[in-house]
Amino acid sequence: MVEKVMTIKNIADISLPKESISVVFITGVTGQDGSIMIDYLLRNTNAWIIGGARRLSVENHSNIKHLQDEPRFQLVNFDLTDSHSIYKLMETAKPDYFINFAAQSFVASSWDFARQTWQVNSTGVLDCLEAIRKIKPNGCRFYNAGSSEEFGNVVYEPQDEKHPLRPRSPYGASKAAARQLIKVYRESYNLYAIQGWLFNHEGPRRGEEFVTRKITKGVARVVKDLLINKTPVPIELGNLDAKRDWSDSEDMIDAVWRMLNQEKYNRSIETQPTYNPFIQESIIPFIHEYVVSSGGNHSIREFVEVSFKAAGMTDGYWIGNGLDEKFVIDRAPLRLTLVKINPKYYRPAEVEVLRGDSGLIRKELGWKPQNTFDQLVKKMIENDLK
Repeated sequence: MVEKVMTIKNIADISLPKESISVVFITGVTGQDGSIMIDYLLRNTNAWIIGGARRLSVENHSNIKHLQDEPRFQLVNFDLTDSHSIYKLMETAKPDYFINFAAQSFVASSWDFARQTWQVNSTGVLDCLEAIRKIKPNGCRFYNAGSSEEFGNVVYEPQDEKHPLRPRSPYGASKAAARQLIKVYRESYNLYAIQGWLFNHEGPRRGEEFVTRKITKGVARVVKDLLINKTPVPIELGNLDAKRDWSDSEDMIDAVWRMLNQEKYNRSIETQPTYNPFIQESIIPFIHEYVVSSGGNHSIREFVEVSFKAAGMTDGYWIGNGLDEKFVIDRAPLRLTLVKINPKYYRPAEVEVLRGDSGLIRKELGWKPQNTFDQLVKKMIENDLK
């Protein structure tokens, strides 16, 4: 049986609904957050969805292959680093929502590709804001994916919306710069433009280069090897002591939609006049940017332990110290190493602890996570064991 290939349109060939239905444009739809956002909107709205994906010689559509025959979704060629592509999309589709999940989002690679990281994560956002300002300033709501990495060298814990931006990587700096651009355009041109601080969020669709998916996929491989009496190749990791506030990506997507529709979810929000020299008698909804997080804190070491337990392996344990630390299991007459340290995975400047205070979005927009840390890890392990 030949697998269907996802149809990709050019921007000029976008088809729009005749009736008055909201149009949502989403970038980065082949990634984790973009693909989950499509599923969320298909379940909870009647929106017409356009997904933008960069043209590649080898397609990577595994996260959206289930949308092959979905009539409310269409995929178009789009490049966030090409301002012409952004303007053409805005002129053709004139979306009501522009949700930007496209990014160079792998923190470790941002040192090797610092210029590309800045071009995609900062300059690309500037071009989006300019296109919206010139083409549909009063009717397009813009969301850009922010990150807890903007806080970087943290001053206090947990981090809330008032915490200063102190990034410690080119990735974190690019996201902090995008936030300032969005603030300038929101205040200068009256745009509904926001950037949430989404703390680490994971799931089965997470790319395999990210440490969480690397762990769960590695655990699944180790389990399979042990079942056939094969000595497993150890999972190689960097700093086991780094702590993160991990949430389920599906919970985070709900928060994004609430941020884009704050007057719907927060009945206490009042519209207030905002002086703008470019738009007379301008009135916009009062909008906030929010920290979105579970409020928990778990180390890489703990993620490893919970992953093996979720896979049914409860007899693993740590030995050694520093670079010689290992996670092992005894299988007589051998002691097998399942996880070991590789110094090449250490960052030049590490962010040791990130934990978010999401009290404001819980209070104002009624958001709260639906999944625990253990449930998230179990979901990822079960997926990779398949």
